[in-house]
Amino acid sequence: MEQLKVELGERSYKIKIGYDILSKVGQYLKELNLGSKVMIITNELVDSLYGREVEQAIKEAGFEVNIAKIGDGEEYKSLDTAKDLYDQAVDINLDRSSTILALGGGVVGDIAGFIAATYMRGVNFVQIPTTVLAQVDSSVGGKVAVNHPQGKNLIGAFYQPKLVVADIKVLSTLEQRQLKAGLAEVIKYGVIWDEGFFHFLEDKREEILELDIETMEYLLKRCCEIKAEVVAQDEREMDIRAILNYGHTIGHALEAVTDYQRFVHGEGVAIGMVAAAKLANKLGILDLADVEKQEQLVKDFGLAVSFDALKINKIIKALAKDKKVKDGMLRFILAEEIGKVVIKSDLPHNIIREVLEELGGER
Repeated sequence: MEQLKVELGERSYKIKIGYDILSKVGQYLKELNLGSKVMIITNELVDSLYGREVEQAIKEAGFEVNIAKIGDGEEYKSLDTAKDLYDQAVDINLDRSSTILALGGGVVGDIAGFIAATYMRGVNFVQIPTTVLAQVDSSVGGKVAVNHPQGKNLIGAFYQPKLVVADIKVLSTLEQRQLKAGLAEVIKYGVIWDEGFFHFLEDKREEILELDIETMEYLLKRCCEIKAEVVAQDEREMDIRAILNYGHTIGHALEAVTDYQRFVHGEGVAIGMVAAAKLANKLGILDLADVEKQEQLVKDFGLAVSFDALKINKIIKALAKDKKVKDGMLRFILAEEIGKVVIKSDLPHNIIREVLEELGGER
């Protein structure tokens, strides 16, 4: 098992990465000296696969366990779902010493963290991510949120977990669409931070898609190392942490204009990364060869690099409501080369429109 630490002073926490470690979750919780009650937030599918194993492990460690289930999909990351979860927390008498545990992918983790951050002004929070996307990205760093109909993650907070447990074994039950979508976030780390890791992804495509244990253990660890290093420097995204949004600006807009029904998150990010690469090239800061490398790697992992039947004006309107807008200016993360990015504001609208049209947008 691999273990690393997110260094945030009194809010520091460990990330445990290994194969078949769900049965040890109760032991891990006991080591944290938390309160006696645990509320597991999950969805029907994940509960049917792993709920009993996690519940039993936590009960055997001496905790009282309750399970709350939400619907499966981005549309359930809402204030309506949050209200139902608050009601359940009150009904089982959760108190300030209790723990909310997220068992699921990014949607479950985001809304469970939002509940943990706001219920009684904050209770203990633990993440057990069950998708690639959640294991390498959304479970680490403390961003928690729910969506607003006009934008993704517009209502949220920074709230760090007490622990993250990433079990490689659970990835074997992921449907292929979710596996590939999660790999978009993995590619992101190579582009923004580590050229060597980008080449590792090029070289190990087959092993990754087959979920080879040794390969995946390194992949998860390296992604979490990069994110932990960035978050430790800028916990609340005042500066460098914004680079973790590479591909997300246009990606989030695509999700929003399709009411979170057409693209899962990583699919939007994949197209968004290709868009960002094209933008950087048109601005003269990224060589065409590096644009093509990014696009090819996205394709190699089975992800789309374009879209159709979406109006450019609607996408532009959604971009204006993005939470990354600062002082009225939309910020883009753009690559200068593989492994190095910069933050750019106030890009010419004609170039954004040109790229969206190249990707399949309609006038």
